[in-house]
Amino acid sequence: MSQEINVNQMIDESKLTPFHWRVIVLSTLIIIFDGYDLVIYGVALPLLMKEWAIDPVTAGFIGSVALFGMMFGALIFGTMADKLEHLNISRKKVIAVCIILFSLCTVLCGLSKTTTQFAIFRFLAGVGIGGVMPNVIALVSEYAPKKFKSFFVTLMFSGYAIGGMAAAALGSVLVPVYGWKIMFMIAGIPLIILLPLMKLLPESIDYLVRKKKDETVRYILSRLVPSYQNQPDDVFVLNASNQTQAQAPIKMIFTEQRAFSTVMFWCSIFMTLIMVYALGNWLPKLMIEAGYNLSKSLIFLFSLNVGGMIGSILGGYLGDRYNVKYVTMALLLLGAVSLSLLSFQFDSVVLYFLIACAGAASIGTQIMLLAYMARFYAPNIRSTGIGWGLGMGRVGAILGPILTGWLLSLHLPHFYNFLALSIPAVIGIVTVFLINDRRAYHADQQEIVAADPQEKSKISEPAVQ
Repeated sequence: MSQEINVNQMIDESKLTPFHWRVIVLSTLIIIFDGYDLVIYGVALPLLMKEWAIDPVTAGFIGSVALFGMMFGALIFGTMADKLEHLNISRKKVIAVCIILFSLCTVLCGLSKTTTQFAIFRFLAGVGIGGVMPNVIALVSEYAPKKFKSFFVTLMFSGYAIGGMAAAALGSVLVPVYGWKIMFMIAGIPLIILLPLMKLLPESIDYLVRKKKDETVRYILSRLVPSYQNQPDDVFVLNASNQTQAQAPIKMIFTEQRAFSTVMFWCSIFMTLIMVYALGNWLPKLMIEAGYNLSKSLIFLFSLNVGGMIGSILGGYLGDRYNVKYVTMALLLLGAVSLSLLSFQFDSVVLYFLIACAGAASIGTQIMLLAYMARFYAPNIRSTGIGWGLGMGRVGAILGPILTGWLLSLHLPHFYNFLALSIPAVIGIVTVFLINDRRAYHADQQEIVAADPQEKSKISEPAVQ
């Protein structure tokens, strides 16, 4: 007998299998390269400035164009994957385009002859870096069991820190011997492995069901749920919001009383990115102002990134077991307290711990917010919601270093510098609190609809009946 199978419910209720880990490992690999491409500019900058006689203002501008590119990439490609399915442009194809864009343009940065060429390719690479993020998050969220959704997203985004650490480690070994261009040539590796990567990375399960690619759906379900009995005449169905492709995804993130919460997500990401980029660019200088030795600056930055990685993974784990909103608020509170305490003199162990807490509150919370948005928005507008959140919040990344530089120019007592950096964390607590979870997507409350519009039906039994 044929079965009517709700694919979304079956995946939500599934237990972890090797196929789940395949999705998370491949997605993390993409984010590692994404993070590497973003960080290598800072690694190459000293030699680049010397070779091309670039002044600090120009160097700062070139560094900023990638952030502008990331803003546009998140807005454009985040929306594109939710809108272009009728042209047979799937989420996986959008991810592939973004990988080609950021890898190829980063390689072209290494082949540039002028600062203008370099800046143009850096901007385009930023578009690809920003565009891949919301789509990979949406894909991982589709395949994650319900009780692991936040953990999967935050675990995947720990790849950003790995990519950054890899760039720093390779740079310290390769740049003195081969020069700065070698770092940009290495960024071409994703172009070499793109075909096998796309072969192994599964397509969006919702896309496959809507396009009636039943054989592929059966294969994936048999890997995700080993107990699934494959039947050739099975009818695959989706939750209502998964089934319907969003015709106006940008408009839909504001409808059904989601507008206020959408803006609060934007404000929250804005605040966390101010902290991420303010600390990432100015932490050594801030610590010198507080009376510490410059030789510890790299350890300060390492502690910041380690804290961000631990905070995001632990936060994702706790967010799946408790309320993701309150876990996010707790991380921000931890950041506000730790940044305020950095105003005082401590021994090294306590100091590194406080900086790690600041990393958890900035880097970790920013990743937690992405996991939170993946839960909040329905699948058919998920990458649009995340993309616009990242795009609008990216303004905070641009302003963070500028505002911190202005703050230091005032020559205030160092106590006020760290106190000022704790303000975005406090505001972030308020904006996260104001997000209305009652307007969030709840899969278990959705009408279940057949993949074929002619076979629409409502069922109440989960997964298989």
